[in-house]
Formats: sequence, structure tokens, C-alpha cells
Amino acid sequence: MKKASGSRHPWPIRLCHWTNVLVMIGMLMSGWGIYNASPLFNFTFPAWMTLGGWLGGHIAWHLAVMWLLFANGVSYLVWGIISGQFRGRFLPLSGRALWQDLFSALRLRLHHRGSDYNAVQKLMYLFVLVDGVLLVLSGLSIWKPVQFSGLVALFGGFDMARYVHFYAMSGLVLFTVVHVMMVILVPQTLWPMITGGKRSADRE
Repeated sequence: MKKASGSRHPWPIRLCHWTNVLVMIGMLMSGWGIYNASPLFNFTFPAWMTLGGWLGGHIAWHLAVMWLLFANGVSYLVWGIISGQFRGRFLPLSGRALWQDLFSALRLRLHHRGSDYNAVQKLMYLFVLVDGVLLVLSGLSIWKPVQFSGLVALFGGFDMARYVHFYAMSGLVLFTVVHVMMVILVPQTLWPMITGGKRSADRE
């Protein structure tokens, strides 16, 4: 029996993906400007890498883009769950498959299987979903520490929430770097994310 052919990447997924690219650039650049006002570590980000011009501008941009990120994230989660995209693409994920695909990746022999994600890709996307939730929760703790005092306490205090937020942001940057590297190594994966591509008919 053949599965019906269709888009490898339905338009809601593509819309959320490209919206997220712009949103995350705005979030990171404005966030780096906020970080520079009170650094956690012995370094700051260059002014040209920040968005807003001054602390008030950084915060205004960060909050404005935050709501777009929230709306985009909720839309992506709702679509992924209702459409079955999450279940079909991210699961199952076994330790054996992960080890095999990770070993193949280290030998530069990991193959891209069209619209089906390999175990390494599944782990990466599940990681970024969890990381995104951590970013939002720690961000809320920093933004409204009194109103979200329970969250602040869960993170171990306001200062610890800032560290969690920073490390979660760093995890997102790392994911982005790896993601871009994979697109460079397998460039044929880019066009379907723009046009949707076609899912070839499979036999059951």
C-alpha cells in the first residue's frame, strides 16, 4: 500500500521555521545588549552585535520580539501535536539507533533520509524544544521575579536564573551552528524548507 505523496515540510512548519530565524536573531542581539549592562562573565558582546542602542532599547526590543517568539512557539507546538508531525518525526528514539547514527556522524558517513530524521537529528530537535522551554521559563523569572517568585525559587534564585538563561541561550546558539553546518554539508535539505518539497510515496 502506498502512502499519499505530499509536502516534505508543510507550510505551517516552514512559516514557523523562517519566522523563528528572524525572531531568534532579534532575541539574541537584544539579549546580548541586556547582558552587557550587567555581565555574568569577564566579557561583553561587541556593540555591533546588539540591538537597541542602549539598555532601554535593548529591553524594549527583547520584550517586543519575545511575544512573537511566544506566539510562534505555541503555533508550532499546537500544529506539531495535532498534525502528528512530532510523533512521526521525533519518535521513536532508541539508544541503539542514536549510538549507531552518532558513530556514523563522527565518521562523516551519516546519511540524510529525505523527510525522515535520523536519530542524531531527532535528539537535536528534541533538545532545542526542551531548551526553548527552559529559555522561556528562566526569562520569565528574570523579567518578573516578584510575579513569578515560584519560578525564581525553582531556579535557585534570581542570579541563578540569569545563569540558566545564559546557558540555555548558549545551547540555542550551539544548536544553530550545528544546524547550519549540517545544511552546508547536505545543501539539498535547504530548498525543501523553502518550497516544501515533495514526499515520495512509500510502501507499507
